[in-house]
Amino acid sequence: MRLYAYVLEGRDLCVEDSYVKLQVGKFKSKTRVLRSRNPVWNEEFAFRVHDMGGELILSVLHHDDDSGFFNSSNELVGRVRIPVSAVLAKENQTLPPTWFSLERARSGKFISKEYGKILLTISLHGRSQDTTADHPLYAHSRVKTRDLKEREGPVESEEIVSSKTSTWKVPEGKQLMKAIVSRLEKLLGKNEETSKMDDSSEVSSIPSDYEDCIEEQPPSCCSFEEAIELMQSRNGEQEMPENLQGGILLDQTYIVASKVLNMLLFAPNSQFRQDLAELQRTTNMKEGPWTWKSGELSCLTRVVSYTQAATKLVKAVDALEEQTYVKVDGREFAVLVNVNTPDVPYGNSFKVELLYKIMPGPELSSGEESSRLVVSWGLSFSQNTIMRGMIEGGARQGLKESFDQFANLLAQNFKTLGSIDSLDKDQMLATLQTEQQSDWELAIEYFWNFTVVSAFFMVIYILVHILLSVRSEQQGLEFSGLDLPDSFGELVTCGILVIQLERVYAMILHFVQARFQRGSDHGVKAQGDGWVLTVALIEGVNLASLDSTGLSDPYVVFTCNGKTRTSSVKLQTHDPQWNEILEFDAMEEPPAVLDVEVFDFDGPFDEAASLGHAEINFLRHTSTELADMWVSLEGKLAQSSQSKLHLRIFLDNNNGVETIKEYLAKMEKEVGKKITLQSPHRNSTFLALFGLPPEEFLINDFTCYLKRKVPLQGRLFLSARIVGFYANFFGHKTKFFFLWEDIEDIQVHPPSLASMGSPSLVIILRKGRGLDARHGAKSQDEEGRLKFYFQSFVSFNVASRTIMALWRTRTLTPEQKAQIADEQQDEDGSSLVLEDPGSVFDVEDAKMSKVYSAELPIDIKSLMEMFDGGNLEHKIMEKSGCLNYMATGWETVKPDLYERRLCFKFNRHVSIFGGEVTCTQQKSPIGNDNGWILNEVMALHDIPFGDHFRVHFRYQIGNFGLAPGKCKCDVHMEILWLKSMVFQQRITRNITEKFTRRLKETIELVEREALLNCPQDSSP
Repeated sequence: MRLYAYVLEGRDLCVEDSYVKLQVGKFKSKTRVLRSRNPVWNEEFAFRVHDMGGELILSVLHHDDDSGFFNSSNELVGRVRIPVSAVLAKENQTLPPTWFSLERARSGKFISKEYGKILLTISLHGRSQDTTADHPLYAHSRVKTRDLKEREGPVESEEIVSSKTSTWKVPEGKQLMKAIVSRLEKLLGKNEETSKMDDSSEVSSIPSDYEDCIEEQPPSCCSFEEAIELMQSRNGEQEMPENLQGGILLDQTYIVASKVLNMLLFAPNSQFRQDLAELQRTTNMKEGPWTWKSGELSCLTRVVSYTQAATKLVKAVDALEEQTYVKVDGREFAVLVNVNTPDVPYGNSFKVELLYKIMPGPELSSGEESSRLVVSWGLSFSQNTIMRGMIEGGARQGLKESFDQFANLLAQNFKTLGSIDSLDKDQMLATLQTEQQSDWELAIEYFWNFTVVSAFFMVIYILVHILLSVRSEQQGLEFSGLDLPDSFGELVTCGILVIQLERVYAMILHFVQARFQRGSDHGVKAQGDGWVLTVALIEGVNLASLDSTGLSDPYVVFTCNGKTRTSSVKLQTHDPQWNEILEFDAMEEPPAVLDVEVFDFDGPFDEAASLGHAEINFLRHTSTELADMWVSLEGKLAQSSQSKLHLRIFLDNNNGVETIKEYLAKMEKEVGKKITLQSPHRNSTFLALFGLPPEEFLINDFTCYLKRKVPLQGRLFLSARIVGFYANFFGHKTKFFFLWEDIEDIQVHPPSLASMGSPSLVIILRKGRGLDARHGAKSQDEEGRLKFYFQSFVSFNVASRTIMALWRTRTLTPEQKAQIADEQQDEDGSSLVLEDPGSVFDVEDAKMSKVYSAELPIDIKSLMEMFDGGNLEHKIMEKSGCLNYMATGWETVKPDLYERRLCFKFNRHVSIFGGEVTCTQQKSPIGNDNGWILNEVMALHDIPFGDHFRVHFRYQIGNFGLAPGKCKCDVHMEILWLKSMVFQQRITRNITEKFTRRLKETIELVEREALLNCPQDSSP
């Protein structure tokens, strides 16, 4: 954006020889020197402004000619400071002619209190917008001084935008000379005009230093399309920039040409921009013209200002966008947008960057053009701030909401590729099926070579010779029925014929075997419900060869989730054309990788030689990229030949959400814990966090520590295909993920001092796998395997079981799964589930130990008040050392079976760890109202080894014989070990002693309180 400053005149200056020096950022300029206390300059100055937080500084200086040529003395008379934001806030971004009093100089020889005034007008309009009628200079240059409104002080500073001012390089060589000549011409031209025009109405236009070499205005007749073509001719070979570090806001393919999409988004007065502003309630939107910015690379740029609508957290704020084309080549476009929002909290410390990339999309079978739009974002901080993490989070959320609306509106204008995927898939596959060659065509193509043709003519020639020859007499060692060659020529001819016939026979046998190889997988339809993977094998290019002929007989083997599909064999070629469709049967879980390997066919009983291999990671590619991709093969032969395969891959879920529910139900059986389907919002947040495709779904996540040199707290995310970790430590983010297939082993290390008293889960990856996540690994062993250590889970048992179950499901064979299940059952046959205590309640009394038995002088109803959630229960629990005691109401589970849950904390007298306690209680009546049986399962949290065991109590409360008003209470107890450990006996003994003593004290308190309340209850 240009800032035009018009220095009109001065009044009552304290010196005669004076001039004005102007400065915006690093750019300076000055007026001519006039000998008057009321000088009239009428000069215009143009400055390039990128920092809306900057200011225009005008200094009135006294010029002293007596100080010499090299030591001229310029004494400061006074100064005026005008923030650029003050001009931006004015109507039409123009400050009308206003008198400014000069500020007092801090030092100098002038002692007068009044230093004079200066008349200024300032505008932020570009020249291409100005006309003679509305330009502020023409509108006010002839106004009489006495009619102008005086302003006795400088303009008050407003809140300004802080951003980095663009640094322009000073032109050198010919450009510098050109600038000097141009400046002299303007000065000379100005002097000539001055002699012809009156000083009061004269206006000169002097750009700031080197401004002419920095920016060029396009011709007024140049349209936006012509400007784009002009930039393409200048910078057509510029590379496409990388995505910004903040992440991807939008990545979508539209059925429209890239050039048309560029016009819709960035052409002047775009209807789409107006509709988007109305949708987002954006007001006061003003688009500047596209102008040339010359530097190392010429590019188009413009400035757009608007007011963002108010939200629940932030009021309506002004924003300023600078849009710059960084790449234009006719089909690809890249626009970098810098957004300044000074009115938001800490708005002076950062700038939002957006990068729009428009690229050609995949070719469609219908012949229509498609284009891919990728929008990424980032933050550029001009100064450090402790609120960096909060600023990034707020910016991310705001941009996400804004571009969701952007994407929805754009989808209303153009059809997205995702909405026609199924149609394109059917059309692509139908096209491939019609392009198959018949066996006769393949036979003719294969056998039409010199060997077969020469052998055929030799056989015909010999047969004709035999028919025309006369039978000769027996010679030499011949006898009846044995005719031997009569010369060496005949012997050589027979040998050649035998060799030729043998080669032809081998080719026929090879062809037949290769054709039989084709019929197994090509065209076989997938069966079942679930995730169906379809691979269209189109062609190969530059495939390697092991034969001296330079040709091979390639075929391709695809492997996914332990299942394989094989293509047909293409004979004697290095650029095979397959056009085949291979479908995998429906899978329960979405596949993560597809292994591809190309072999050279040598026969059904010979070992095939590999010509190259590749691995396609579905998590690293979008569905659009998978729909049409070239895969480079790895391996020495393939890399030397630059071998590639052309594939089209489609992954479909033909059973919808039911497939996911069935998979989660299967995982529940493996884990032994209820697994619920995550909400769409939570799942979409997870996908955006790790940049995963939409078919991925979150299963569970756990809070834990990642053990490296310094433990790092974060969350461990488990999905159907990946294990991911994310942590944000005061703005420093740690994020990585790896596939379940990358895991070679999972180990559980016992608690130690280094692990802060909690067990550790160690995940070991296969050699050469998970290299993108190496920054999260604690170590790498001698074999090159990465090791990740996770510890301090809230519930280690649930986390470890979930991780082990998902790993077994994804990677192990059925035999391996059965073996691990048997080993785990041998280790802890009594494994239980925290959240499902129903199996615990069914434990027989014979397995429990009686720890308390008493005959109480109170009735059953009084004793059961300890379990009814009333005042007595809370009073008893507080006296027995329970803090923050909370209990839910009794709920009916089955007829005559009730359940409730408790939560409290032990005080330091009961447990030095003061851990949290959660309990599940179930009660059922004994027949004929003879009492109650109450079961309680207690889980202790935040104590050492608390996730290794549960405490089970069984209260049996019944009548004591025939004595009225008395009852009997028996309490049984058992420690249920979820996992064996070294300290098992010691912990069992300690818990039994503690809880036996606590039970006795608690029931005695109940008895005492009940007896104290009996007289009150019986009194009238």
